[in-house]
Amino acid sequence: MLGWYLLASAACYVAYARDKSAARQGRRRTPERTLLLLGVVGGWPGGLLAQRRLRHKTVKASFQAWFWLSVIANVMLVLIL
Repeated sequence: MLGWYLLASAACYVAYARDKSAARQGRRRTPERTLLLLGVVGGWPGGLLAQRRLRHKTVKASFQAWFWLSVIANVMLVLIL
């Protein structure tokens, strides 16, 4: 399970970094749904790290609400399994 979380977190971090780069350059962005889905399948630690280090998606309240709901969903799923 640790390996899965590391892989998913790395993928999520990269997705946030690409989205941040695209935002700065005016290119097509990564859908928020994709970022949230990566988080809910176990990548949320990488997403949280990316939010803090890259200062990305930290101000938008609606995204933050969905992000933390996805974290709770993931943790609850792991506890059930």
